Parts: sequence; C-alpha cells; structure tokens
Amino acid sequence: MKIISFLLPFLGLAFVKSDETYFKEEFSDDGWTERWVQSEHKSDFGVFKLTAGKFYNDAEKDKGVQTSQDAKFYMMSSMFEKPVSNEDKTFVIQFQVKHEQKIDCGGGYLKLFPSSLDQKDMHGETPYNIMFGPDICGPGTKKVHVIFNYKGKNLLINKDIRCKDDELTHLYTLIVKPDNTYIVKIDNEKVESGELEKDWSFLAPKMIKDPDAKKPEDWDDNEKMDDPEDVKPEDWEQAEHIADPDAEKPEDWDDEMDGEWEPPMIDNPDYKGEWKPRQIDNPNYSGKWVHPEIENPDYEDDAYLYRYKDTGAVGIDLWQVKSGTIFDNILITDSEDLASTYAEDTWAVTKEGEKKMKDELDAEEKKKREEEDAKLKEEADDDEEEDEAEHEHEEEEEEEEKYEEEDEEDHDHDEL
Repeated sequence: MKIISFLLPFLGLAFVKSDETYFKEEFSDDGWTERWVQSEHKSDFGVFKLTAGKFYNDAEKDKGVQTSQDAKFYMMSSMFEKPVSNEDKTFVIQFQVKHEQKIDCGGGYLKLFPSSLDQKDMHGETPYNIMFGPDICGPGTKKVHVIFNYKGKNLLINKDIRCKDDELTHLYTLIVKPDNTYIVKIDNEKVESGELEKDWSFLAPKMIKDPDAKKPEDWDDNEKMDDPEDVKPEDWEQAEHIADPDAEKPEDWDDEMDGEWEPPMIDNPDYKGEWKPRQIDNPNYSGKWVHPEIENPDYEDDAYLYRYKDTGAVGIDLWQVKSGTIFDNILITDSEDLASTYAEDTWAVTKEGEKKMKDELDAEEKKKREEEDAKLKEEADDDEEEDEAEHEHEEEEEEEEKYEEEDEEDHDHDEL
C-alpha cells in the first residue's frame, strides 16, 4: 500500500476517487435567501420566489426557486463552503428545471464561478468556469448549453444537444472526467458523450494545410472530358421558341396605329435543348488533388483541459420573456454514483406524481374551457333568438302601420 501511495503522484492517470459533495441546494426552507445573494449590478433584476409550482408530487419537498417576473434578467449566486479543484477528479454538475409556464424564450442553465466572484456585482459578462443547462427561444433554439472557459475564452460545444421543452421537471447532468472526456445526461439517461478536445475548440488543430504546397500547374482534376470526335448533328434545332404558324393577323389590326404585326411565340416542338458533346474518360486525369498537411507548429497538447483549480460559486444568470421556471436540487460533486443515486431519490420520486397532478389539472382546465365555450354558445344562440324575435316584432309593427295608413287613405277617399 505504501508503494502505491508513493507512485500516485508520478502516475498521470492515477485519478483520485471519492464521494465528496461540494455543493447541494434543495431550497427546502426560507433560509435559501441567506445562502443566495441577489446581484446589485442593476436595480431591475428579476425576483425569485420559493414555490413548488402549479403541479408537483409533494408540496413541500418539491419547492424550488421560481422566476416570477416576465421580460427580466435574473442574477443570483451562492458560494461553496470552500473553493474546490477538480484536478485528477471527476466533476459532476446536476440540477432540476421545470418550465411550467410553456416557456417561449429563456434560459434554464447554471454557471459555475471561481471563488473570487463578487456576488453583489455579478452580471452577464462576469467570467465563469462552466455554463451548463437548457436554453429555449422559439422553435429554432431548443438546446443544452455546455460551455467551458479556457484561457479567457468561452467555448461552445460543437454538437447539438436537444433539451426538453415540455412543462414537466427534468434533470440535467454534466460529468467531466480527468481523462478529458465528458457525459451529458437528461433525466438520468446519457444523451451525449465524447472527448473534450474533439467536441470543443480548446486547442489549435494538430495538422494544417502545408502553406508551401500548391497544386501543380499541369494537374488535371477533370475526371471526364468532351469527346473531340462528337459533332453536333446538322438538324439539331436550337430555337426554344418559334412563331406560331397558325396565328393570323387580326382583321382590325392597323399597322400605322398598332405597329408591325408579329405572330405570338410558342414552344418549339422540335427543340432538343442545348447541344453538348458526350463525355468520355479523360486520359490525362490526375485524380482529385489533396492539399498536403503538416504538423501545426502552434499546436500544444494539454492534458488538463478538464481542470479548474478554483471553483467556488454557483449562479443563475439568465433572461426570460415569460417567467415561471423552477430550479431545484442543485448538486455539485466528484461522484457519478452519488449524483445518480441522488437523482433517483429526488427527481425519480417526483416525476410520476407530478405528471399525474398535471394531467388532472389539464383535464380540469379542458372541462372548464368546454363549459365556458358551451355557455358562450348558449348565450350567443339566445341573443340570436332574441334578435330574430325582435326582428319579427318590428316587421309586424311595420305591417300594422302599413294597414293603418291604407285604412286612412280609403276613409279619406270615401269622404271625397
């Protein structure tokens, strides 16, 4: 055992394995307002409120912080108990998001910051280590952001990971490993994975096109060529349109007034299209020229792409057009197993009861809408019947007035 301990510092792949929780927030009580700091960088940031939302499995256990004002930026953060380094360790970010407002445009992601974060001055340009989570804006943007800050630049993933866009609670997990690989999970199921170097532009390319290489002037990369012995037939008709032979000059056409008469044009039935010589194999074909590559002198390998020596805060920094998103059960740890178990103890326990309650609410709302529609239709029918009755009454009155006028005229005539 002493020999293994002695060798660990010299083994680049001897990763440290533990089950340490760096940060956990369940928003289980009003004390969350003391653990989280609202930024004062601007005076009009949106306000979070503690709630389980409109549908849930447990009214108390399922409480989280919810965006509560439309068309607002939201900006708050919470510090770790102490700064952490993920060197030689797995690093896991996991949290729940529920867009119960039928979100149209807004984020649902978290940011991890260095421990030097000035919480009260936090803003959209504040440097961060990692940004992870769903982002939705219209039908065109429904993706999971995975952004790493590397040497001062925020690097977006080169893949498209689709996020969930319904109104239920979903679990998002990012696992970053010390062998420079990663895994993204949604609802505790893997949806993407790969290598950091391949899926982000951390490093310059290993190989580049040789700047001194040029395609030889006599290089022929045309696989086919025109047959020099092929000749266009003498009867090849090129005109696509011809004058209508059946058209006749109108009898009332006046050349002086209307100009010289010309027959209308019609499609030429003998038109065969533009003539082109047939193609044959090019005897001088050299193949497709491939630009030679050389090793990139600017390429520098980095075995620590995954590493952040100082992470000490988690923050919510986002914009929402329509508010109503709930964040809950935030976990930052070095253990995949611990994160998976926590997911089963929280999100997995909640999902069925939450969906059942939502389905019941949806059924009630549908029934209410149908009753309201039926009531409106009944009122409309009643109004139509009243209008018809009033119209009939007006017609009867008009008829009576007409008869009275006719009687008066007859009476006047008799007197005369």
